Amino acid sequence: KAASAQGRLGRFQLEAAIQAVHAERAVTGITNWPALATLHAALQRIRPTTGGAVAAAAVTLERDGPGAALAALDQLPGITRFQPAWALRAEAHRRAGDAAAARTALAQALGLAEDPGLRGWLAHRLAAIERQ
Repeated sequence: KAASAQGRLGRFQLEAAIQAVHAERAVTGITNWPALATLHAALQRIRPTTGGAVAAAAVTLERDGPGAALAALDQLPGITRFQPAWALRAEAHRRAGDAAAARTALAQALGLAEDPGLRGWLAHRLAAIERQ
């Protein structure tokens, strides 16, 4: 039987709940960061992925600040070639006021990005930090 039929949360229920929290922001203008942290932690327990771990670190950035997000990223193995991790690291450094580290991380993210739209966005972010 499916996990939900047995009364347990499964991957898809947790992913749907995460999306529902984000969708609620469109109505309320407020993101429930504690709920997202709980949902991402539960999802990582039952279906751990690199992308999920980086998404959880992004929630940590919003909820607990750049130091906590950087610490979370530092705990993740094998993310040196994962572009979203570098983009998040750049944002955490930017928010912490470390423009040099943010530039370095954005340059790494840009080097790993293949999608032209994403490359353009990252290049724009990098240029903005370089102007600061």
